[in-house]
Amino acid sequence: MASLFYRAAPRALNTGLRAAARPNCSAVRRPAVLTPLLRRSLATPAAEQPRLRLGSTAPNFKAKTTKGDMDFHEYLGDSWGILFSHPADFTPVCTTELGAFSKMADEFAARGVKMVGLSANDLSSHDAWIKDINELSDTNLQFPIIADADRKVAWLYDMIDQQDLDNIDQKGIAFTIRSVFVIDPAKKIRLTMMYPASTGRNAAEVLRVIDSLQTGDKKGVTTPIDWLPGDDVIVPPSVSTEDAKKKFGEVRELKPYLRYTKV
Repeated sequence: MASLFYRAAPRALNTGLRAAARPNCSAVRRPAVLTPLLRRSLATPAAEQPRLRLGSTAPNFKAKTTKGDMDFHEYLGDSWGILFSHPADFTPVCTTELGAFSKMADEFAARGVKMVGLSANDLSSHDAWIKDINELSDTNLQFPIIADADRKVAWLYDMIDQQDLDNIDQKGIAFTIRSVFVIDPAKKIRLTMMYPASTGRNAAEVLRVIDSLQTGDKKGVTTPIDWLPGDDVIVPPSVSTEDAKKKFGEVRELKPYLRYTKV
């Protein structure tokens, strides 16, 4: 939990000289005022971040995971995917989240979705943490969790909080925020969600989004607020009412631009 657990490390950014906050080590002096560019270079790899927009291709990467080495695109294959990140192992909110996603694994699998977690720790830490998750949530977590101790994947997907770029940890690395990326079989990003470290996500909402996207892709419709499978859907404005009736049957028109039907 970046903001809650790790910012307590000593820092001296606002003093005349900065010393590395490591006990029993000689102080390393740096200039007091770090420009944003220098902060960024300390906190992240030098390569420029991709611009991740809805509809853009999800960046590929290779990483170590709790299920072995992974080529991300190869792992997803022709499936949908969910990539979701966590600030750190053995933190309370992250533990509840991974337990909830694990318990819903069958629901995601039924929709052809592969889940991939990420946490900014190494594999040995992940393995021990999974034991806690399974115990506390009465589950058996099986999806891979990426070991991203160097934050390379977090940087690639911009899973970084600006506050952590401005106040990097004693290793010169920014911590990872809670992010969700829904990726379709064409490797296109279809949805992103960013959460602060203090706020847990809603696994049921991620599943609802998958249902909405897959229904829209298959049926050529859109979904209204709070939509759930079985509810009425919306006829897109690009489809005439006459064509909609031919395609769907009954169409309920509230306004010329708001028409409901069933699929």
